[in-house]
Amino acid sequence: MYLGNDMVTELVRRAIDAPDRHTSEDLLRRAAETDAHHAVARAVDLLRSPRPLERALGCGLLGFASDVHEDVRAEAAVTLTALATRESDPDVLCSLARALEQTEDPRAVPVLVALAEHEDSEVRQRTAIALGGFADGPSDGPVVRALVALTRDADPDVRDWATFSLGFQSQADTPAVRAALWERTRDADPDARAEGIRGLARRRDPRAAALLRELLADPDGAEVLTFRAAEILGDPELLPLLQDYDPDDHGVAEAIAACDPAQKARHDEAAWTLVHTLEQLRPELTPAIWATRCEPGLTLSLGSDPDAPVYDVAALLARAGGDPLRAAELVGGDHPSAIGR
Repeated sequence: MYLGNDMVTELVRRAIDAPDRHTSEDLLRRAAETDAHHAVARAVDLLRSPRPLERALGCGLLGFASDVHEDVRAEAAVTLTALATRESDPDVLCSLARALEQTEDPRAVPVLVALAEHEDSEVRQRTAIALGGFADGPSDGPVVRALVALTRDADPDVRDWATFSLGFQSQADTPAVRAALWERTRDADPDARAEGIRGLARRRDPRAAALLRELLADPDGAEVLTFRAAEILGDPELLPLLQDYDPDDHGVAEAIAACDPAQKARHDEAAWTLVHTLEQLRPELTPAIWATRCEPGLTLSLGSDPDAPVYDVAALLARAGGDPLRAAELVGGDHPSAIGR
């Protein structure tokens, strides 16, 4: 027998006997990294077990194998969706929902949408998290509709995770999505409320400005996603509150730059100079600057092909020491002209 097979079997055996979930998950990940295909075969064996613990571990093993080896994802997704038709144990279904997210396979969506209505709140919570991995589908599709429903769940933890998945994992921006996020801004649960505020700010909804100021004024409410939401919203009235934070904290400097009118004007001028210089030096690259509603900053694209190279303008300018002319030269150097070859 191939030595890797023996190692996978031993690691799975130890995961079954592990004293806690963290240890068992670590062992399962190691098994998947050792030999993904044998890990899948071993997982299928576990799914046949009469013990819920072993079936849950089998789901987990399929998820970890999908994480580390893309070529097993389709088989894992088919196996997990088949299990969903006959499984009833809540712990197994939680593990199954997580593993389906790790497959990144669209066949997971109908199963997760169905689990979003499960009677067990832990299953619904785990499903709300998993749906976030598929939340960039159609704005009126089943994933977004399921997340909107889960933001109104009776359980605050479910509402919290569903609002995060809808607000920050999805770019859907419809009246129904904004209504769901706005509802959560009045949630009695502080975590769900904060996610509602940040989700609205990410969509540049002006109603979020005053609420985001409240989060920034409270040290417990300000963290990296709050700073990112402030960066996207770019409201100058947030600047005094942001300046009270350490600029070395993750996301603070970027939020300050976006909310400071002077810094923003300099950045926009540098971006314009960059694209204008490229148009003059390398018109065949057809450069363009654009932004999206739900993400911060500006993007430089070359050509109309959706697979054409793109640059984060702020990162490109930083690479050029803040000099837009040098930034244009760097882009030109990344794409030698046919004439100069």
